[in-house]
Amino acid sequence: MAEADIAYVAAAGAAGLALSVSAWAWRFRNRLSAREEALEREATTTAALLADRDGALGAFDDVRIALGPDGQALTLLGAPHAVMVARTALTHTGISDLDVSDAEALVQSIRTLHGPSLDALAHTGEPCDLRIETAAGAWSVEGRSVGAAAWIRLAPLKASARVVDAGLGVLADTSPSPTWVTDATGELVWANRAWLAEVKATTLDEAKAANMSFDRGADQMVGEAGRLGIRQEGFRWTAGEGRRRAWKIVAEPLIGGGGAVLTFAIDMTEAEETRDTLRRHVEAHDETLNHLADAVAIFGPAKRLAFHNTAFQALFNIDPAWLDERPTHAELLDRLRQKRQLPEVIDYAGWKARELEFYGASEAAPDDSWSLPDGRTLRVVRQPHPLGGILLLFSDMTNEMQLRSRYNAQIQVQTATLDKLNDAVAVFGSDGRLRLHNEAFETFWSLSSDRLVEAEDFDAVAELCKSVLPDPGLWLGLKARVADPDPESRIAVSGEGRTTDGRVAAWQTRPLPDGATLVAFSDVTARRELEQALAQRETALEESQALKREFVGSVSYELRTPLTTIVGYSELLEVMGDLNERGRQHAGAIRTAASQLARSIDDVLDMAQIDAGEMELSLEDVRMRDVFADAVERFRPRVEGRGAVLKAACPKTLPTIRADPRRVTQAIDHLLENATRAVSDGGEVRLIAVATASEVRVRVEDTGRGIPYHLQAHVFDRFVRRDRGGPGVGLALVKALVELHGGWAEVESEPGKGAAFILHLPVEAVGRAVAPELGLKATA
Repeated sequence: MAEADIAYVAAAGAAGLALSVSAWAWRFRNRLSAREEALEREATTTAALLADRDGALGAFDDVRIALGPDGQALTLLGAPHAVMVARTALTHTGISDLDVSDAEALVQSIRTLHGPSLDALAHTGEPCDLRIETAAGAWSVEGRSVGAAAWIRLAPLKASARVVDAGLGVLADTSPSPTWVTDATGELVWANRAWLAEVKATTLDEAKAANMSFDRGADQMVGEAGRLGIRQEGFRWTAGEGRRRAWKIVAEPLIGGGGAVLTFAIDMTEAEETRDTLRRHVEAHDETLNHLADAVAIFGPAKRLAFHNTAFQALFNIDPAWLDERPTHAELLDRLRQKRQLPEVIDYAGWKARELEFYGASEAAPDDSWSLPDGRTLRVVRQPHPLGGILLLFSDMTNEMQLRSRYNAQIQVQTATLDKLNDAVAVFGSDGRLRLHNEAFETFWSLSSDRLVEAEDFDAVAELCKSVLPDPGLWLGLKARVADPDPESRIAVSGEGRTTDGRVAAWQTRPLPDGATLVAFSDVTARRELEQALAQRETALEESQALKREFVGSVSYELRTPLTTIVGYSELLEVMGDLNERGRQHAGAIRTAASQLARSIDDVLDMAQIDAGEMELSLEDVRMRDVFADAVERFRPRVEGRGAVLKAACPKTLPTIRADPRRVTQAIDHLLENATRAVSDGGEVRLIAVATASEVRVRVEDTGRGIPYHLQAHVFDRFVRRDRGGPGVGLALVKALVELHGGWAEVESEPGKGAAFILHLPVEAVGRAVAPELGLKATA
C-alpha cells in the first residue's frame, strides 16, 4: 500500500476513535448525573427518616440506650432535655461522676440497683422490667434484645401509672385469696394479708424468718413454674382449724422478673363441697331411679345414652355391656327393632326421624303408647332434660290394660246385675256424689234418669226423694253414713219407713271398700203382710200342737189302762190249768200284741215329750258291756226263734260313758227289734261296740234283705211306711234319743246284703236335755 493510503487509513481510524471516545464520555456523564440525582434523593429521604425518628424520640420523655456484649453503653437516643432529666434524676441515686457520658452515667446508675438483670440482658438477651424510685419520681426501666443488640428504655412513670400501681398493690394486699411472690430461688419475696393469715404469721418478715410455707405441694408447683417459665395450675387440700379446705393453685411466672413467680391460692372449698353434694345427689337420684319399676333412659345433648336404670335393661332384655358403651338414640332404636321390641310401622325411617325430633322440643310431649309384637303395651313419656337431651320413661301397661278391661267388664256386669234387681240401689262416693243407680231406683222414687243426673250429690237426691218418704231423720242419718269419713259412722245400718202412698219401705246401707256407700231401698209391704199372716198362723199352729200333745197324752193314758188289764188277764189265762194248749197260745198272742201296743204308746209319748222339749236325761256311768249282756239275754231267744244267730262284740278296754242307761238301752232295743224282724232262717244279727278318742260307736248289723237306696234317706223319719217294720216311730225315736246325748245316728245298707245302724254316743253327754251335774266325771 502506498504511504498516502496508510496515512489516510490512520487518519480515518483516529477520527473514528475520537468519535467513539466522545460518545462513551457523553454516556458516562449522563450515568453519573443520574446516579448523583438518586443519591441526592436517597440522602433527602434518609434525612427525613432521621428527622422523623428524632422527632418521634423527642416527642416523649423516654431515653433509649444500646448496650454492647460486655454491658457498656454504645448508643444514646432521646431528646436532649429527656436525657438531661434522666441523668439528673438518676445521678441522685448514687452517680456523682459528671465527667462520664450521659449514656454511661445512666447505665452505671441502673447497674448499681439492678446489676444482675442488666448483665442477663446484655449477655443472654433476657428481657427485664425494672422500677427505680428517685427523689424526683419513679422511673420505668425496660430491657429488650433485638437480634444481637440489647436496648434499655428509660421512662418516667406518670402519676396515673403510680396511682394504678399503688391501687393494684392495695388490691393484691386486700384480696381474700392468698397471694405471694417468690424469687428464682423459691424464697418468699412478698405476700398479702390473706396469705399471712393462712400461715398464722403476723408480718412478712416473721414469715420469712420462720421459712413459712402455704403448702409443700404448692411450693413444688411454684418451683416448676419458675424453672419452665410456664404457668402451672393444680389442686390442693389443706387442713386447718378442724376442717379441710380445697385450693386452686395458679403459679404465673413474671415476665422479666428473673425467675420470680406470682402465685394465687383460690378457695374452692365451697365449690368442692357443692360438687361433692351434687355428686351424692346424682348418685342418690340414680339409685332411686334404679329402684323404680318403670324403665328410665336419659340421653345427653349428643343423643347418646347417659343413664339407664336396671328396669330399662330388664324391660327390653338388652346386653348390659352394650348399654355401657353409651350407644346413640338411633342405634338403640335400631337394636330394638332387630329384637322386634318396637311398634310395627310401615315407614320405619320416618317414624325414627320423628322420634329423634323430640330433642328440639322445649316442653314434655304428650304421653304415647307402644303396642309391641309380643303383646305388651308400653306407655312412653318424653320430656326435655334440664342438662340437655331428653328423658324417656317406659311403663309396662299390659297388666294395667288387662285389669282395666276386666274392671270395665265387671262394672258393666255389676250395672246389668243391679238393673235386674228389684231393690232400688244407689251408690254414693265419699264426696257425696251419686256414682251409680239402677232402674229400680228410678221406679221406686218415680224419678227420671235425667233428673238424677242433674241432682248429682246426696243432698239433691234426698230432696227429690223426700216427696215420697218425708222423714228428715232418715235422710239425715243416711247422709251421715255417706259423707262422714269416721269409720264408726260408716257402719252398716237398716230401718223401715212408710211412704206417702202407704207402702212400707225398708232401707239399708253398706260401706264399700273404696270409701263409697251403697244405699238400698225395697218395698216390703207384701212381705210384712205375709209375715203378719204367718205370725197369726204360727200362733194357731202352736195352739194346735198343744192340743195335739194334750190329745196324744190323754188318748195314751186312756189306752194304757185297758191295755194293762188285757196284759194282766192274758198272763192269768196262760197260767190257768184248765186252759187247753190252743187257748194258751191265743192268750200269749193277746199278751204279745198288747205289750207291743203298749210299747208303741210309750214311744209316741216319748216322741211327744221330746218334741215339747220336756225330756231330760238322767246321767250315770254306763258300762256298755253290761248293756250288751242284758240286750243279748233279752233278744237271743227271739233271734234264734227266727232261725238266726245273735253275736255281740264289746272290747274289755271300752271306756265308761256318761249317759242315761234307760234311754241308751231303749235305743239299742229298737235297733235289735228292727234287725230281728229283718233276718230269716240262717241269718245273723251282730251287736258291736267300738271306741274312739271322743265317742263310742254302737253298731247293729243284720243279714236281712237290706234297705233300698231311695228309702235310706228317710229311714229315720217318723210315721213313714217302711218295708221293714211298717209305720211307726221306733227309728225316729232312736235318732232323737241319741241326739239328746249330743250324738248322731246313721245307716249303711246295700239292698240284698243286709243293713247296719250306727249310733255315735259321746263319752260325755252334751245335749241340751242333759240335766246339770256337779262337775262329775265319768270313770273307767
